[in-house]
Amino acid sequence: QVQLVESGGGLVQAGGSLRLSCAASGSIFSPNVMGWYRQVPGKQRELVATITSGGRTNYVDSAKGRFTISRDNAKKTVFLQMISLKPEDTAVYYCNARFGVLDYWGQGTQVTVSS
Repeated sequence: QVQLVESGGGLVQAGGSLRLSCAASGSIFSPNVMGWYRQVPGKQRELVATITSGGRTNYVDSAKGRFTISRDNAKKTVFLQMISLKPEDTAVYYCNARFGVLDYWGQGTQVTVSS
């Protein structure tokens, strides 16, 4: 059974930085795609950034220039470096890993940006 364990969330002031990490376990294979999504109460979960095993990245427009996604394929770990954080970045951030057609999710980590 694949499990994703996230870490790195917390409370930060506007303009600050945070680094999220997510490690996948339970599979001998490395995920095809890993990514980060976020959700606020009453809204749909939205994509923040994804990265393929080959290093191709994709970002939501609001994250471009401020967030950087990276991964360590050998350790099946994905990172999200966030700088210049804004109050509107406040959300629960979820790690996602795709193995073929199967999607797995982490439990979520809260990111709160105070103004």
